[in-house]
Amino acid sequence: MKTTQNPIKILILCTGNSCRSQMAEGFLKSYDTALEVYSAGTEPSHEVHPLAIQVMNEKGIDLSHSKPQHVDEYLSMNFDYVITVCGGAQESCPAFMGQVDQRLHIGFDDPAEAVGTEAEIISEFRRIRDEINEQFYNFYKNI
Repeated sequence: MKTTQNPIKILILCTGNSCRSQMAEGFLKSYDTALEVYSAGTEPSHEVHPLAIQVMNEKGIDLSHSKPQHVDEYLSMNFDYVITVCGGAQESCPAFMGQVDQRLHIGFDDPAEAVGTEAEIISEFRRIRDEINEQFYNFYKNI
């Protein structure tokens, strides 16, 4: 792992930067405050999804002040890792054209596309949140 003078820099990419990438950023920052973690999207939403904020609050992580960012804001930065989190075949994963040492893909379903009752939709957000936590904790342990 890098020293605090050279922290590991990670960019998490998604299309809207309103759910999955925001949750992954929140989890990584909660594991290690020395990491420099950012998230962005190719077509950023206007706000972080309210249910993403709600389910992350259940884990003690506050996303209420987070804002979706456009990937172009990070093109001049160098990253150790760029990780895409888009899931289904109908989604096209964004590409990062800036300087990066390693590109990874850790895909998840989009909870914003969940349908059903309120209880079913929140359950889907929690399921994906928990998958993100598990996968990104495994990633963190191995860097």
